[in-house]
Amino acid sequence: MRYRNKLLFLLLVLLLLVIIQYSVPNHPEIVSWYSDFIFLPFQTFRNTIFGIIPFSIGDILYSIAAVGVIVIIVRWLYLIIRVKTHVHTLNFSLIRTVSTIGVLYIIFFAGWGGNYYKPTLSKYWKLDKGVVDKDSDLIQFDMYLLNKLNDFAPHYHALSFKEINSRAQMYYHQYTDSKTRLHVLKVKPSVFGFFMQYIGIQGYYNPFTGEAQLNRYQPAFMLPFVICHEMAHQAGIAAEGDANLMAYALGTTSKDTSFNYSCYLNLWLYTNSRLRLIDSNMANNFRNNLNAISRKQLDTLRNIRYRYQSEVGYYSTQLYDSYLRWHHQKEGIESYSKVASTAWRWEQRHMLQKDSIIRMP
Repeated sequence: MRYRNKLLFLLLVLLLLVIIQYSVPNHPEIVSWYSDFIFLPFQTFRNTIFGIIPFSIGDILYSIAAVGVIVIIVRWLYLIIRVKTHVHTLNFSLIRTVSTIGVLYIIFFAGWGGNYYKPTLSKYWKLDKGVVDKDSDLIQFDMYLLNKLNDFAPHYHALSFKEINSRAQMYYHQYTDSKTRLHVLKVKPSVFGFFMQYIGIQGYYNPFTGEAQLNRYQPAFMLPFVICHEMAHQAGIAAEGDANLMAYALGTTSKDTSFNYSCYLNLWLYTNSRLRLIDSNMANNFRNNLNAISRKQLDTLRNIRYRYQSEVGYYSTQLYDSYLRWHHQKEGIESYSKVASTAWRWEQRHMLQKDSIIRMP
């Protein structure tokens, strides 16, 4: 009798989780319904409410959650030591914790997780049709980006975080048909920015509050691309490779040289890294042909990486890789670099067909 109500609630939560996991992935009509009638109104509400607040509510909630986890672990250790007299208290705590995790996952899925099962942007934009990735395509795109960087570097000038945020909002409104673009797409500087340096995170989207957070300690030349990436998540694009593709498409479509340059540079980091695995000599030759401004910026990024390199970064990457694979992204952390091929397909089509509006699922 002591456990009945708690166990019944736990079973109900587990049943809902099973239904979610086995019904949504294989039914596109459910995913479409979820996107229009659950995610969109929920994200609109969150953007409107939390967009007014200048600091990250999500950061605060995560901080409270971290303290709560520590308290629970300490309490469990105490109850285990005194298990003979506290066995029921320990059991209740375990059941309550599992139930809470289940409820949080349901909230996560309702507020965000269902977006992982949308068609990819490359499918939505019909970029996959009849296209086979080749090393020659990678080389062509790397050279294309190299030339763009050399053209745009003399015209690049650093913008403040506030200005980049404002312009990115305007570009989503002007160049996309995103259903969330009218409802305060906004990126906030994270209070965890310094810690994010050590775990190699440029920004993150909070699925519970719908906020996009940024590591404010990044160099200014990285920010336009990263901010457009995080806003893509707010607009309902879940896959990391797709968010990169959206950021590139938006940033290069705009008539803003600072956004253009940042997007070309970020994409070149992916393409040149992939090219290095195929032909390191060619990749080095391309790097040597970069203009002095871009080479100096690459040195800045390398110095930051070496300065904050740590075991924490390695394990956080492995954990995030597992998270992505669990949520319908088979490439895991490698999905970020998938943009090296999809962006080139988009660029080739864009050269022939100048779409004024970027369509979003």
